[in-house]
Amino acid sequence: MNNNQRTNDKQKQTNNDRYKYDLEERTTEFAKNVIRLCKKLPRNPINDRLVGQVVGSSGSIGANYREANDALGKKDFIRCLKVSRREAKETLHWLALIKIANPTFEGEIEKLIQEAEEEKNILSAIIDKVQ
Repeated sequence: MNNNQRTNDKQKQTNNDRYKYDLEERTTEFAKNVIRLCKKLPRNPINDRLVGQVVGSSGSIGANYREANDALGKKDFIRCLKVSRREAKETLHWLALIKIANPTFEGEIEKLIQEAEEEKNILSAIIDKVQ
């Protein structure tokens, strides 16, 4: 193997690590932003129920993506990605309900909905590519 091949292999590895890290970081940041929003919402029986649900599902997007990155094989990888995507869809559901219950936070919630939709689409694209 010559120096150019080694450099190319290192560059590919760096790009793969960066890609993995970026989506891991992105999903974590998203869950943090959901928590930040939820801490601002008024406490009442409706919000208490919705907050518990959305915090759980938004955090599970990244947790399951990380699990996919440590999968034991292709089948396990795809299964974990599908769970992550399902959690993104669930998060969209809870955010839509929070938006109805808290119209004064609509702008902030819309940004989170957009991010959850993007993460869902990214996960779908990865699943489609791997299958």
